[in-house]
Amino acid sequence: MFLDEAIVTFTSGRGGSGAVSFHREKHVPRGGPDGADGGKGGDVVLIADRNKRTLYDLKLAMHYEAPPGEHGVQNKRGRNAKNIEIKVPVGTVITDSETGDFLLDMNQPGMKYIIAKGGKGGKGNLHYASSVRQVPNFAQKGAPSERVVAKLELKLLADVGLVGLPNAGKSTLISRISAAKPKIADYPFTTIVPNLGVVKFRDETFVVADMPGLIEGASAGVGLGHQFLRHVERNRVLVHVVDAFPVDESDPFNNYHLIEAELKAYSEEIYNRPRIIALNKIDILPRDTFNELREKFESLGVPLCPISAVSGQGLDPFLDVVTEVLKSTEPVIEAEVLTPMIVANDELFWDVEETDEGFKLVGKRLLKMVAMTDLENDEAIRYLARRLERIGVMDRLRLAGAEEGDEVTVGDFTFEFTDEQ
Repeated sequence: MFLDEAIVTFTSGRGGSGAVSFHREKHVPRGGPDGADGGKGGDVVLIADRNKRTLYDLKLAMHYEAPPGEHGVQNKRGRNAKNIEIKVPVGTVITDSETGDFLLDMNQPGMKYIIAKGGKGGKGNLHYASSVRQVPNFAQKGAPSERVVAKLELKLLADVGLVGLPNAGKSTLISRISAAKPKIADYPFTTIVPNLGVVKFRDETFVVADMPGLIEGASAGVGLGHQFLRHVERNRVLVHVVDAFPVDESDPFNNYHLIEAELKAYSEEIYNRPRIIALNKIDILPRDTFNELREKFESLGVPLCPISAVSGQGLDPFLDVVTEVLKSTEPVIEAEVLTPMIVANDELFWDVEETDEGFKLVGKRLLKMVAMTDLENDEAIRYLARRLERIGVMDRLRLAGAEEGDEVTVGDFTFEFTDEQ
């Protein structure tokens, strides 16, 4: 199992502000308010995609930001911004990297999660007209964006497993096609645990596992046979790396069948998985010997890729074959699209805290109310004060011991408490 992780910042779009406007036309010198609402900011949406295999692209980007909503104008609502959708591999576990809180396990194909919700558009001044306020000279600002710094973790099952005898060149191969740095030496059993590497080739990324070398009797538990073969169970495609020029002068064709027999004895299901033969070390093989070997392996009807892991010869055609075989073995999974609840339990929570300077109002709801208020407009500030009174903030301040003239802070806004009941 391979742990792939990335720390990524997601920022939604801020809502567009509402407009302050009044209807004006010929013969209507004093028309009513007609300032329209602002548009909603874009959401950042994560989608679990079974075709994505790594978090490589997200590691490179590091920050995704949705566009803001348009501001409202006279009698015309601002446009909502488009959401941005980011595909992640199925099985991605998301936590808040700043708090450590678990957010979601995206364990089903098609699952969608709004990790940063766009701010709603502010209301235009037409919403604030009433019998006592016929000429409202203020509008609501757009709601602020959300910023989430998330840790994404993926426990990967390797797409491709490299199998073969010890010293066949598996470790050298994975070091050439990925950033993996396995231990490489000219003696058997250099690899005793699987090495994994992410391969990025053309427009594809996939995970390759360099399995420890198998030996005769592995299926019966000889050596660490069962432990090694259990790793093979996790791979969708097997690449059988064959040493075309073994130092012990053994027959490469017989060596191939030896390992294939061990796979079949261990599990028919594993044995029947798609197979690619990588005939390694062709750069040091005499021409006549290579032609003879190629004819033997081609007779098996299995895709054959002559390569040299050391020199790099044949690696691009080999990776072309691997990507094509992977595409043809994609699992067919139909799952209901699930959209988890986005609003956290603390979305509506607010409270009063006593400080050395006075009192502080905390909670997302109150912070959003202040952020959406034009604090340079006296009429808008008075409207905010009435809203705070309606939801019980002033009563809570009285219970906390607030007295006339005490300083109260909420977000960027500070006001003096007035005990007017």
